[in-house]
Amino acid sequence: MLNRESGLIVPVPAAETLVGPSRDRYDPSAALGVPAHITILYPFKLPDAIDETVERELRRLFGSFGAFDFTLTAVRRFGDEGLYLAPEPAEPFRQLTLAAQAYSPETPPYGGQFSDIVPHLTVARRQAEKRLDAIACEFEAAAAGDLPIRTWASAVVLMDTVSGQWAVRAAFKLMDVT
Repeated sequence: MLNRESGLIVPVPAAETLVGPSRDRYDPSAALGVPAHITILYPFKLPDAIDETVERELRRLFGSFGAFDFTLTAVRRFGDEGLYLAPEPAEPFRQLTLAAQAYSPETPPYGGQFSDIVPHLTVARRQAEKRLDAIACEFEAAAAGDLPIRTWASAVVLMDTVSGQWAVRAAFKLMDVT
């Protein structure tokens, strides 16, 4: 049984075909219902603390940001911790994270574990160091003809684990700038 928690993400369905097989094997969150995504704020508030007021405030907060195009350009690593795709530009994701963090300062990104905000789409999480090397080689070979992936961010999604799996609770559209 999952802990009752929530998070804010930007789903990236355009990457699912490429990263899905690796995430299914090497990222436990995929099996728990989390789609390919770039995290905005995790952990967020406990699900019981999220009410209509919080959702309305998040809708207003994220609605003040414009939707934007981005490209998943490169396969990178967090040392021996994980393999990810880097979005370019990364700054709009950082700005969304900083705004969410300012809204909910009691929930720093990744529980305050890391000092830098590095927007990323996780492909695989740590196995053993040598195993992550093999996963990286396998994924880079599979991705050779599929990168870059050009796509867009049009919403921030609130997910929670109330159902026992990660599930979408609400979506907050970014402002249409076209």
